[in-house]
Amino acid sequence: MTRKVVLITGANGQLGSEIRLLENQYPQFAFTFTDIQELDLQNSQAVIDCFSRLKPDYLINCAAYTAVDKAESDVELCYSINSAAVRNLALAAKQQNTIVLHVSTDYVFDGKQARPYRENDAVCPVSVYGKSKLQGEQVLNEICPSSSVIVRTAWLYSAFGNNFVKTMIRLGREKSELRVVNDQWGSPTYAADLAKALMKIVLNAEDGHFTPGIYHFSNEGKCSWYEFAQKIHQLAGITNCKIIPVTTAEYPTAAQRPSFSLLDKSKIRRDYGVAVPLWTDSLETCLSKFNNCN
Repeated sequence: MTRKVVLITGANGQLGSEIRLLENQYPQFAFTFTDIQELDLQNSQAVIDCFSRLKPDYLINCAAYTAVDKAESDVELCYSINSAAVRNLALAAKQQNTIVLHVSTDYVFDGKQARPYRENDAVCPVSVYGKSKLQGEQVLNEICPSSSVIVRTAWLYSAFGNNFVKTMIRLGREKSELRVVNDQWGSPTYAADLAKALMKIVLNAEDGHFTPGIYHFSNEGKCSWYEFAQKIHQLAGITNCKIIPVTTAEYPTAAQRPSFSLLDKSKIRRDYGVAVPLWTDSLETCLSKFNNCN
């Protein structure tokens, strides 16, 4: 039997790297992992040629411009990767009847809500990054609404790439004190859990249970960045660094961030049977599984 083809774009980032680790658990699929070295998503002809050659059954797009603060001054490149490249992928996918799984962000919201965000809540991005990711969502909904799933996530970390967990461990070992904001709320997302959730959607689709649309996924629970940092240091055994809570106003950044990023995961649980582990459990798993998570 011919194996179904799963194309991963942005394969060298946090999420793509975690999907790569799962590859052996899904022998029924033939995975192709690409990053900018193999496929420039901003080159529409290259994308069409790649899809014509591979004829992927599924695309999991992990590619994104995620330097939130830098995006404020690097607007053109940010939109090129988060929107124009998504258009190239969507058009090629439509041509080949490829099902698209695309990763988006909590930054499409302004963070002024008091309850976890649902998929149909009003979007209102307050940063260039958030606006570019929203435009990417809109492009997908315009070109292939019936064959795409958008999964919004938040506060992503793993043993790969650059992220808050690795930064807190590194700085915790270098400094005697750290200042971390205590008035922005959310739930961290272990990229390995998101990778499993995306593959669960693919498995559902294989069984004829594919429901297109927007979904939310992060780990369960709630914390501030300050509480997240405290837990990281506790689990990593860092005791010689004092973490000082500060307000967002005391820690200015180029890009405005949502002050409340909790996502409601009811829909992805209901439609796809996705498990949502507690953020503290997943953080412990990451730190115990990867001694090099630093």
